[in-house]
Order: sequence, then structure tokens, then C-alpha cells
Amino acid sequence: MNEAEPRDRRGPRDDEAVSRFVERFAAQLTEAGMQRMAARVFAQLLASDGGAMTSAELGEALQISPAAVSGAVSYLSQVNMVSREREPGSRRDRYVLHNELWYETFTRRDQILTLWEKTLRDGAAGLGPDTPAGARVAETAAFFEFMQAELLGLMDRWRTHRATLNLP
Repeated sequence: MNEAEPRDRRGPRDDEAVSRFVERFAAQLTEAGMQRMAARVFAQLLASDGGAMTSAELGEALQISPAAVSGAVSYLSQVNMVSREREPGSRRDRYVLHNELWYETFTRRDQILTLWEKTLRDGAAGLGPDTPAGARVAETAAFFEFMQAELLGLMDRWRTHRATLNLP
């Protein structure tokens, strides 16, 4: 833990438990398709009290090279999961998790679902609605249309629910 991070009000953190969480969650993100080092950096940022760390802090916490941190942060920035901010009064950058990260991530997925649905509908028409491939592609388009409608409602329900949680 670094000096800039506040201690949990309930007591000191168990660094070993934090490390286990980071590696476990990173492994799950990797299994879901995220790059391994990006998953580790993301999980470490998520586990940090401040939600932000410098490259040196990330490297020390994860025992990885500056180049590995740089590559991971580049990927996470490209997919809008973290941003780079200048540390006040310093030339060092801090890598910061976005506010409402999961909400933003799923909202961006909505844009991807729209694009995929249109492409699939065009593909189904081109393949022919009466062909097995055309029917399969049309069903996939219908699935994405359904998912998109459900996702919008789900995001609205999340915002309402989140307001009841008394979170910062």
C-alpha cells in the first residue's frame, strides 16, 4: 500500500488477501478474453482504495516491469476502462478508473450490439431468409436486438437501485 492511499476506516488491509483477490479476478477477466497483464493492472486499480495508482506503484504491487504496465495501461485506455491524469505538482501520471465504470462499459456494449445487429440483419438478407445460414444469422440478429432492449431497461433499473445504496 502506498502513502497516498488512505487506510480503510475499519482497520489495516490484509495485503495477502488483496493480492489473492487481484490475481483471482484478473484470471477470471483473462478467461473472459481480456489481455492477461491488462486484467492484472485493472484488478489492482480496482482493489486500490483510491482507484488510482502511478506506473511505479502498479509495477511494485504486481511485480511487473514498467513496459508491462505501459502496455496494459495502453490497452485499458483504448477500451476506456482507465484514464491518465497528471499528478498535481508532479510530472508523474496516475492511472485512474473511470467513475461508474461498469455502467459505462455496458452502455458502450449497447453501441456495439446496435452495430452487430445491423450487420447481422444485412447478412441475413444477403444470405437469404430461407437458407439455413440466413435463418441462423437472422436469429443471431434477433438475439442482439433483444439483448439491447433488455440492457437499456437493466441500466435504468441499476441507476434506480444504486441511488438506494448510499454509495459515494
